[in-house]
Amino acid sequence: METQQQLLMDSNYDQQVRKELRRWQKKMQRGPSLPGRLTKRVQDRVNRLIPEKVHRAFTVAIKQMTRAVLYGAGFVTPEPQPVLHLQVTEQKVLDRIRVYTTTAATEGAITGAGGILLGLADFPLFLSIKMKMLFDIAALYGFNVKSYQERLFLLYVFQVTFSSQDLRNKTYPLLANWDHYSRELPADIHTFDWRRFQQEYRDYIDIAKLLQLMPGIGAVVGAYANHRLTEKLGRSAMNAYRMRLLNV
Repeated sequence: METQQQLLMDSNYDQQVRKELRRWQKKMQRGPSLPGRLTKRVQDRVNRLIPEKVHRAFTVAIKQMTRAVLYGAGFVTPEPQPVLHLQVTEQKVLDRIRVYTTTAATEGAITGAGGILLGLADFPLFLSIKMKMLFDIAALYGFNVKSYQERLFLLYVFQVTFSSQDLRNKTYPLLANWDHYSRELPADIHTFDWRRFQQEYRDYIDIAKLLQLMPGIGAVVGAYANHRLTEKLGRSAMNAYRMRLLNV
């Protein structure tokens, strides 16, 4: 394939990419750690302290955003770009990630400074920023997000980034074998388990978002958490698409 031949021409960058990709792949497949299990217990305890109306607001926000992604509603679908040289493409991807992390950090600081009401408003806004970033990254890697199969791929990328290690272990094989798995997908997009998706995501970031609602520190926590989480998602997407482009 011409694209892959050109992707492999720069041996130094190719080695760097493959090293980063192998590190990410190992992380996706390792077993649940003791700190991870302890963190999960702490999250469960914190969740019990959060008012039910806050939980419901988070759940509704994620549900609506997930459906919007699946149906393509409210998102501009950028045209896929030809990938002629991986290093050039990934520089563009990194530039987009920087734009979105800055946007997310600014949005988190503003809503974090506003207390509980604006903190709750941050949740759907933050989700929207991250999903738009994924759409842009997919197009830069040459994939057409007008296809529901590609949008579903984005949701699985989201899921392995923001989930427990147990669910990550179950989701990663779908990404690693996406070409085969996507051919077996039915035409009905309702097969995606959005309920599990939103529960795992909510649990993953609940502590950060809870701190964002606290007066005095909300702005700092909101900016830092949004920046870190957005960058983490962008890097995860890069490695997921590297697997498909390099067939590894």
